[in-house]
Amino acid sequence: MFEVAGFAMLTLTTKKVDGKFQPVGEEEFAAVISSADGHVAVIVDKDGFTKAQSKAVEKEEAISIYKKLREAGILEYPKKEIQIWSETRPTIQNNTE
Repeated sequence: MFEVAGFAMLTLTTKKVDGKFQPVGEEEFAAVISSADGHVAVIVDKDGFTKAQSKAVEKEEAISIYKKLREAGILEYPKKEIQIWSETRPTIQNNTE
């Protein structure tokens, strides 16, 4: 994320599954979400728990960061929602509006 976004932030290192804390998975998938401050490119594990994120930017810039992550070999997160901090957010990288 640092290489393609210029700024990145670690989000979660553990996740709670069935009431127990576990490390966030080693897998890496890319997605884009909207936040209160703009749009954010994220890297998530197979369960949609965020591992890293860009800063909040305009949608076009977040999509550009997402595309760079994909070009670097990170697969698209296939599900419709991710978990960031304590919130569930829909993925928007495929929205055409």
